[in-house]
Amino acid sequence: MTRILIAFRLLLAIALAGFAHGALAQLSIEITGAGASRFPVIIPIFENEGQLPNSVTDVVRADLDRSGLFSLVDLGPLALPEAVLPDLPAMRGRGADAVLTGSVLPQGNGRYEVRFRLFDTQTQLELGAMALPMMAAQNRMIGHRIADFVYEKLTGQPGYFSTRIAYVIKSGPNFELQVADADGMNAAAALRSREPIISPTWSPDGQRLAYVSFEQKKPIIYVHTLATGQRRIVANFKGSNSAPAWSPDGSQLAVVLTKDGQSQLYVLNADGSGVRRLASSAGIDTEPYWGNDSNIYFTSDRGGSPQIYRISAGGGSAQRVTFDGNYNVTPRLSADGTLLAFITRNAGRFQVAVQDLATRQTTILTDSARDESPSFAPNGRMILYATESGGRGVLSAVSSDGRIKQRLTVQAADVREPAWGPQPR
Repeated sequence: MTRILIAFRLLLAIALAGFAHGALAQLSIEITGAGASRFPVIIPIFENEGQLPNSVTDVVRADLDRSGLFSLVDLGPLALPEAVLPDLPAMRGRGADAVLTGSVLPQGNGRYEVRFRLFDTQTQLELGAMALPMMAAQNRMIGHRIADFVYEKLTGQPGYFSTRIAYVIKSGPNFELQVADADGMNAAAALRSREPIISPTWSPDGQRLAYVSFEQKKPIIYVHTLATGQRRIVANFKGSNSAPAWSPDGSQLAVVLTKDGQSQLYVLNADGSGVRRLASSAGIDTEPYWGNDSNIYFTSDRGGSPQIYRISAGGGSAQRVTFDGNYNVTPRLSADGTLLAFITRNAGRFQVAVQDLATRQTTILTDSARDESPSFAPNGRMILYATESGGRGVLSAVSSDGRIKQRLTVQAADVREPAWGPQPR
């Protein structure tokens, strides 16, 4: 039974066949929990923003509100131009701790420059300023970048609003690998297939996805260049080829192959060459994740129950990482290497947990029962995962401290296999 449980990533492909219809809708995001205290900010309309066909500041406000860390202080229709110092004591009197000012400056030929400044109303100091070139159709991209700027200046951590997510939807007999902005907008299908697609994972540069497709009636690993749609088979060995994980420099993949027997870890180049076995185990080794600490984290039942181990990317002896409970799978490491997210079985429920690797303290973050596929935002603040609600698959996100929660759904459709992309370069 243990070996069946530990191989659930491949068995999930069969379960995906029960997905509902309606894959072409955008993801919608519902905030289901927020931080205990939210940072009050004013995000006014930018000067001349009415000249644009679509708002920039609406995107900024939505991003910051959705993060669960900020509350928006309404200034009404009043614009605060970037070139004018705002009345900071008056803004403070409205209850705002920070205020953004901005202007949209036409440059001709459909081009604009967006200038903005951020102020601390308590210290009455400017926290930073930026100018960004923009085409009218780029309002969402620029809005995400501005929200990232505000987020970083006020929290000290990089924002994640400019990132993208990948996920799988089943519509009728067809599977779709979709890519969307982190807020669920601009969703587009990167791949459509009549066979399951599982385990998408982003290359570090955000230009490629590796995934497993069953389109040839067996699990085969592909690398897909998003800009061109070009795909390359990188692992099509005898038996199963599954669970790709990129190296931090994007030159290699850790994979799980059964070509020599049961599921074991291998490393190969991103073009499929140079296959080498990483470890040998009497158990099943699966679900690798290549951390920035030069270790590959993976799930194994070598000790009798599914637990998380790590091994140097160069090979050697594996070390056990999880010790609480008898079922811990699907390891994902935060970018700074301090937190390990995974799925743990707790009183019969499968939930997202995080372990502080320095203290080994484990915290269960969710109260759902069928969580899968955790994936950190690039700044480590949020974790995206798949779960079930109302009898269908949805995506959810939870902060690494468990306080902020979101739910991402597609109307009348099930969604699975989320992967959070890197910061754009």
